[in-house]
Amino acid sequence: MTINTSLETKPNSIFNAAVIVAALGYFVDIYDLLLFGIVRTDSLKDLGVVGDAIRNQGEYLISMQMGGMLFGGILWGILGDKKGRISVLFGSILIYSIANIANGMVTTVDGYAFWRLIAGIGLAGELGAGITLVTESLPKEKRGYGTMIVASIGVSGAIAAFLVYQIFQDWRLCYYAGGILGVLLLFMRIKISESGIFQKVAESNEKKGDFLSLFSNKNRFFKYLQCILIGIPIWFLVGVLITFSPEFAKALNVEGADTISAGQAIAWCYSGLVFGDIASGLLSQWFKSRKKIMYLFLVLNLAMVFIFLNSFGISVQAFYFICLAMGFSVGYWVLFITIAAEQFGTNIRATVTTTVPNFVRGLLPLIILTYTFFRDDLLNGDILKAGMVVGCLLSAIAILALWKLKETFHTDLDFIEQKN
Repeated sequence: MTINTSLETKPNSIFNAAVIVAALGYFVDIYDLLLFGIVRTDSLKDLGVVGDAIRNQGEYLISMQMGGMLFGGILWGILGDKKGRISVLFGSILIYSIANIANGMVTTVDGYAFWRLIAGIGLAGELGAGITLVTESLPKEKRGYGTMIVASIGVSGAIAAFLVYQIFQDWRLCYYAGGILGVLLLFMRIKISESGIFQKVAESNEKKGDFLSLFSNKNRFFKYLQCILIGIPIWFLVGVLITFSPEFAKALNVEGADTISAGQAIAWCYSGLVFGDIASGLLSQWFKSRKKIMYLFLVLNLAMVFIFLNSFGISVQAFYFICLAMGFSVGYWVLFITIAAEQFGTNIRATVTTTVPNFVRGLLPLIILTYTFFRDDLLNGDILKAGMVVGCLLSAIAILALWKLKETFHTDLDFIEQKN
């Protein structure tokens, strides 16, 4: 079914209010998401956690955060289709801001875990709602530029998190700063309005935000699953290789491996990701294809995993440069979310676009479990071989999933999903 929405309802400028606010919302999202990884050790020590318990409690906190993002992804996605993209942008940042300030006030690990759960719920709505609004607000010829801006500004939040921590050297102040950024962003969002495409559907009698409809039709379900699977190599690289970069540096006999910091590795990786998102966005526009550029970056990602895991005896500087290059190779994060947004109708678009990235993030525990299975049970503790095996496996799955998806560059988004 087609909705008659004229292009006059779509602003021609790629620097319109929707794009800017979505980009800043994603900036704050990434700031908090990566801030926890940067301050995790120091914050737990400050709460009285010592020794191996730091790793165990850190895994507990990450699990709580990811659980919140999984739940929040479904919640905000449904609300985005039922109540509007703007309501999600307001609600999610409000919850995130409160949780971030509360994170700076915690005195126990359980309290920390609770507010990481709430923060995860708040964070889950930002990117999906923002990308949905941007793709529906711009002409199809400019959608890629809009999402590229959202991505490039957004992922720089990780760099900001690292720099803020270097300046303040106090994990509580870093959380307060994130909360204040969120509150300021709320005032900016007053000036943005819903897309014309969504308003047309909102006025119709069509059922909106039906999450279960993604599972009631076989073709729709497999399309949804494929959208999730093309993103999993990103979180293996970031969640395993970069997060545990100090351990990999030691296994590779990097000169000065003891000085390798996970926080710096994350900052270098996300610096590369900024340029990767810009490159993937521009290339998809120039070649007028999402799939071709996705294939390119998936192959590049696998190549960088291979280079990283075979960089024996290099210097610390070279190690961090490889982290930068690895970040560039996964600079298709928002491109893959754009593909998901373009695959589905307006009545469930926000549901899909919000749940897909959060399900990818939520698969991290399963990815880690797969990695540890190969490492401990099949490869006698060899973390380098295990990383290579899992990297190849996930890349193969992503390429196969992408092969089955249709090209969406020229797709008009004024359609809805049928009930059956």
